[in-house]
Amino acid sequence: MPPAKDKKQFVCSACGSIQLRWAGKCPECGEWNSLVEEVVRAPEKARPQAVGSADGAATPVSLAAIVHDDHPRLALHIAELNRVLGGGIVPGACVLVGGDPGVGKSTLLLSMAADVAQHAGAVLYVSAEESAHQIARRAARLGISAEQLLILAEIEVESIVNQIEAVRPKLVIVDSIQAVYTSTGGSAAGTVSQVRDSASMLLRTGKAHNIPIFLVGHVTKEGAIAGPKVLEHMVDAVLQLEGERFHAFRLLRSVKNRFGSTNEVGVFEMTERGMEEVLNPSELFLAERLPNATGSGIAVSMEGTRPLLVEIQALSSSTAFSMPRRTGNGIDPNRLLLLTAVLSKRVGMDLSDQDIFVNVVGGMRVDEPAADLAIACAIASSYRNRPVWADLAIVGEVGLSGELRSVGHLARRLHEAAKLGFTRVLAPRSTLQRKGGDGYPTNVELIGVRTLSEALSIALSS
Repeated sequence: MPPAKDKKQFVCSACGSIQLRWAGKCPECGEWNSLVEEVVRAPEKARPQAVGSADGAATPVSLAAIVHDDHPRLALHIAELNRVLGGGIVPGACVLVGGDPGVGKSTLLLSMAADVAQHAGAVLYVSAEESAHQIARRAARLGISAEQLLILAEIEVESIVNQIEAVRPKLVIVDSIQAVYTSTGGSAAGTVSQVRDSASMLLRTGKAHNIPIFLVGHVTKEGAIAGPKVLEHMVDAVLQLEGERFHAFRLLRSVKNRFGSTNEVGVFEMTERGMEEVLNPSELFLAERLPNATGSGIAVSMEGTRPLLVEIQALSSSTAFSMPRRTGNGIDPNRLLLLTAVLSKRVGMDLSDQDIFVNVVGGMRVDEPAADLAIACAIASSYRNRPVWADLAIVGEVGLSGELRSVGHLARRLHEAAKLGFTRVLAPRSTLQRKGGDGYPTNVELIGVRTLSEALSIALSS
C-alpha cells in the first residue's frame, strides 16, 4: 500500500474553519483575507497522548475516588492578580494572556514569575522573542533578582517540553505562543496550525505533571487575540490586559476562567519600577476631580465583586452641521445614542443641534447599564450649565420610557461611596423598596427616584 501523501488545506484565522481551496472571503464567517494555507502531513501510527496522562494511556476512574484538594492553589503575593485568577494559580492550568503591544504583558508576568520563584519554587520563563540578556536587563530595571527564576531562550516546543520535564518547575511562562513552533509541522511559526499544535503540546505536558503554564498571545489590530478561536477554547483561562498608551493605569480582565469569576478586574499602574497594583482605584480615579464643574457625574460601577467610583465627564457644544456628533470614550457608543434619544424625547432637551462628547476619566471602560443615570446627569449638567452636587454619587439604569430600573449589589456600592466621603446617593426607588435598607450604611442619605426627569431635577438643583 503506497504511503499517504501530504495535502494542503486553508484554515480561517478568524473562526478556525477549514476550506479545501483558497478564497478571498471566508464562507463561514465572512472575513476577508483570513484563509491561511497549511500543510497536513500524512497521519502516523503513533497515537497522541491523553490530556493529563504522562504515558498516553487514559483509564476510567471513579469520581468518588478522585482527590481534588491534594493540589491547592498557588497563592500570589500580587493581590490584584490573585483576584482576577480567582484566588491563585490552579496546578496544571493553562492561562492565555493577551493585550496590545507594549501594554505591559511581559512586565507583569516577569513580576509574577519572580514572586512565585521567591516564595514557592523554580519558575521557567521561556522567551521566544527576546534573548536572555534582554530579559536580564528588564529584570534589573524592575529590581528583580531571584535564584529560582530560570530563563530559557528557545523557540522549538519539543526542546521546551524536555526542559519542563527535566526541571519540573512550579510555573512555566511562554512568551509568546506565536513565536514558538513544533518540528512536526510543515508551516512557519505563527501560522494557525503551528499555534494550535504548539499550545496543545504544552497543555498536555502541563496537565500531565500538574504544572501551570501561562501563554502570552499577540493581539490583532481589531483587538482580538491572534490565532484561531480554538486556542481560547483549549486553555483554562483567558486574561486580557487593557490600557491606553497615554495613561498609566492598566486593567487586567478575566475573559474566561474555568476556576473563578469572569467578571473580576485588577487595576495596575505602570511605573518605572514596573506594574504596581492599585489597592484603592476609586480614590485614584477621583483624585483630580473638580467638585463644582459642570458636565461631571460620579458613577458607582461594579467590576466583578468590587465596586468602583469613576467620574463621567460630558460636554455638550452647539454645532452648525446638520449631523451632530455623538462621541463616547470608555462607554458603548450605542448606549450613548440611546441615552441621548431618551433625554430628547422623555425629558424635553433639544439636543438636535448639540455635539455630545462623553469620557470616562482615567482610561476606564464602563459597560454596566447601572452607569446610565450618571451619564445622563453629566450630559444634562453640561447642556444646562448647572453642576451636579459635589457629594452625590449616582447609580441606576435608564429605560426607553425614561423610567429608572433597579440595579444589583446596591449595599456594596453604597459602602464604597461612603468610604470616599460621599454623603448622598441617587438610586432607583424600586431598588430601595426591594431591599428595605438591609446592609445599607447609616451615614449616607439615600434619594430614591422613579424617572429620569425626577432624577435630573434633584441632581441639578441648587
